[in-house]
Amino acid sequence: MQLHISPSMRHVTVFPGKGVREFIKVKVTSRRLSYKMVIYSLLFMTFLLRFIFVLTAMDTIEGETQCSSLGCIGKRLGPRMWRRPDSASVTVPEEIYRMLEGPEPDEPTAGSDVPQTLEEFIEEMKSDRTDAKTFALRLRAMVSLLDQKTRVAKIQEYLYRHVASSSIPKPLHCLALRLAQEHSTNVGARHQLPAPERVPALVDPELYHFVLASDNVLAAAVVAASLVANALLPGSVVLHVITDRKTYAPMQAWFSLHPLAPAVVEVKALHHFDWFTRGRVPVMEAMEKDRAARSHFRGGSSAIVANVSEKPIIVAAKLQALSPKYHSVMNHIRIHLPELFPSLNKVVFLDDDVVVQADLSPLWDIDLQGKVNGAVETCRGADKFVMSKRLKHYLNFSHPLISKNFQPDECAWAYGMNVFDLEAWRKTNISVTYYHWLQMNLESDLSLWQLGTLPPGLIAFHGHVHVIDPYWHMLGLGYQENTTVEDAEKAAVVHFNGRAKPWLDIAFPEIRPLWAKYLNLSDKLIRACNIRA
Repeated sequence: MQLHISPSMRHVTVFPGKGVREFIKVKVTSRRLSYKMVIYSLLFMTFLLRFIFVLTAMDTIEGETQCSSLGCIGKRLGPRMWRRPDSASVTVPEEIYRMLEGPEPDEPTAGSDVPQTLEEFIEEMKSDRTDAKTFALRLRAMVSLLDQKTRVAKIQEYLYRHVASSSIPKPLHCLALRLAQEHSTNVGARHQLPAPERVPALVDPELYHFVLASDNVLAAAVVAASLVANALLPGSVVLHVITDRKTYAPMQAWFSLHPLAPAVVEVKALHHFDWFTRGRVPVMEAMEKDRAARSHFRGGSSAIVANVSEKPIIVAAKLQALSPKYHSVMNHIRIHLPELFPSLNKVVFLDDDVVVQADLSPLWDIDLQGKVNGAVETCRGADKFVMSKRLKHYLNFSHPLISKNFQPDECAWAYGMNVFDLEAWRKTNISVTYYHWLQMNLESDLSLWQLGTLPPGLIAFHGHVHVIDPYWHMLGLGYQENTTVEDAEKAAVVHFNGRAKPWLDIAFPEIRPLWAKYLNLSDKLIRACNIRA
């Protein structure tokens, strides 16, 4: 075989042997690069760089936890090509699960060698290079210790809040004492309320009658001031303030010294009502028995806090059941409104922890369609924390008396701002039903519901409630701070239901100004008692 190369180096010819002229001609490519090759190469490199840039950007945007684009192909195929384990496919060793799910070890104490923080735990694991079993045991011990500390801290928080909300703040006590002194020494603090010429307004059905039951002078003053300040026709507003015997003198002194003309304000103690003095008041008798039973409820606050098996939220509910407000006559008095005001056909009942922010006269134009109680439902609304309450959240449906009479998922409603049709109420047995269930709860060792006057109210008014627009009543400002000031300002009435009352130091500072702006801080009594906004 012969090999012949042309002088130009462009052709190579191969001649096989055996006399047969069979040849192979090979063309050699020129050593110079063509312009087409350069352009194609540049285009390819440009496309490749753009492709890499797009994939990198998509990976950055999607993050490490998602894998929906082509950019994740490398993450999936790379480990397999290089025979490395994929980080997403690495599972927790079964040994750790067994240790974490095993029997409870002895409870750790703060003085033991259990890591107190996550940093200490990580440092210990790095230094000792322990196996999976030891890792799980030490992790479990640390988490158990932190869980124990968290539980103790939460219970202490609930206990302190219970003490703070159940006690009378010094400024409020000071105000009551100074007003009582004014009532005994200042004739101007003992004016007849209302003035003689305005007495007929107390039974005039054409006016707008509001009822406020309270033994807190400062709270009642804010409710009254906000109600009159936002009324379009303040001369048509009649406010009936009901209080107890010990608070009557301070309450009368406040409204005598701070008139809200042209509105009409009446202040009466329970012993001023003929209906209370004529004979037995069944609900009040049941309430006294309820108070006596709750005074020893589960051994008091010390026994409740000492129970280590209860969840903190259960402890908080039991502590709240001991709150004095649930024993107060003022909290039960609304069930006797038809008897207390026999000449009136319709009233709006206000709690003393509300603030009125709009004219409430349109409430009298609402057709209750024969129902007794116009109220806002608490199972529908944008705020799932507040507006998610149903009967199962108030009544004990594990008790047969409750389960056979009510449905757990039925919507609940709220006290605090209610429109009561007294004429329709007098045709029902609501008050008798209320008393009956109070008695049943006492006989059941307080097991039908845990606390408050709302549960027996939900039962007594069952089937007699007309739902009104949520605009009229916003709740929850006393036990959560998720509500913004902007949202609260849009409501006609805001309700500080919960422990964080606006007159307490534990009130939420962001929303407290909604209440405090109706305080006259220049008043000499307010300044003398160091009441601050």
